[in-house]
Amino acid sequence: MKRFLLLLITCLFFSQIKAQRTAGKVESFVINAKTLQNTGGENANRKISVYLPPNYESTQKRFPVVYYLHGFMGNDSITTGMKAILDKSIAQAKIRPFILVIANHYTLFEGSFYSNSTLTGNWSEFEAKELVEAIDRKYKTIANRNSRGIGGHSMGGYGAIKIGMLYPEVFSSVYAMSPGLLMMVKEFGANSDSFKELSKIKTVEELRKTYYPKVLVAVGRAWSPNPANPPFYCDMPFTYQGDSLQVNQTVVDKWNANFPVLMVDKYADNLRKLKALKLDWGRNDAQRFPIQCGAFSQKLENLGIEHFAEEYIGNHVNKIWTNDGRVLNDLLPFFNDYLVFE
Repeated sequence: MKRFLLLLITCLFFSQIKAQRTAGKVESFVINAKTLQNTGGENANRKISVYLPPNYESTQKRFPVVYYLHGFMGNDSITTGMKAILDKSIAQAKIRPFILVIANHYTLFEGSFYSNSTLTGNWSEFEAKELVEAIDRKYKTIANRNSRGIGGHSMGGYGAIKIGMLYPEVFSSVYAMSPGLLMMVKEFGANSDSFKELSKIKTVEELRKTYYPKVLVAVGRAWSPNPANPPFYCDMPFTYQGDSLQVNQTVVDKWNANFPVLMVDKYADNLRKLKALKLDWGRNDAQRFPIQCGAFSQKLENLGIEHFAEEYIGNHVNKIWTNDGRVLNDLLPFFNDYLVFE
């Protein structure tokens, strides 16, 4: 019996040692962001969650960093399931040990769209400058663009593409999963039910019960803010009087300046500075995703900008942070191939 107990204790001890070697650590801190000081009522204190690889504390090595951008209605949380995927990616050699960072971009209307705004703060600048500088000060990073990647899903995929376009001196590689709002089409087109529905909404309480109109207001606060237009304090490119479409061309132009399909001409040289760019989308996602992702890829191809574009069998959420999903099997191996490790 004593021998059995000794054997059991020994097995448990070595199991614990093995677990420590294969399990990373998640920690969080808060930045009072200078770039997010604003007049729109947004909290400039932003929670940041960081995944550190196994044995981070016991080595002097420095690590590349993947900045992951969450989707609309999301936040910085690295859940138990997400951490398990990150641990598995290293244990299965999908990627060498790395650091992953998620900043909270949840706003009063549930998403910043990773854009600079005169109303809500400079969210692109926060992600690409202030956050990166803070992470490089606090952690053992390889502090140069060749060891920084940026990726994300949905609104985060949009943000990854946009920030990659704007800051190629900060990030060398971009991976966008099911990026949203690359152009104005289908569910967000001028004649969609989304703008018609929003035209009938008069209060914040009504808006919070919706989805597409709430997205439009979040976008409007980012791209076409108007402090003199309560209760949402933004202007829309399209409104309705009854069934009659009203077009505000000035606002259309502001939105067009933020759609990546239409930004490519202006930022083509920046995109060419990237080491690698990939986007993917699910075949069975909402109608706008295959259309806008295809259009973006076609525009890149027409300008001779090297990139990867892939349609897979899936919808918007069923193959992202799963064992058969894109993070484990595509996004992290992509960064393993293109980031510089020690």
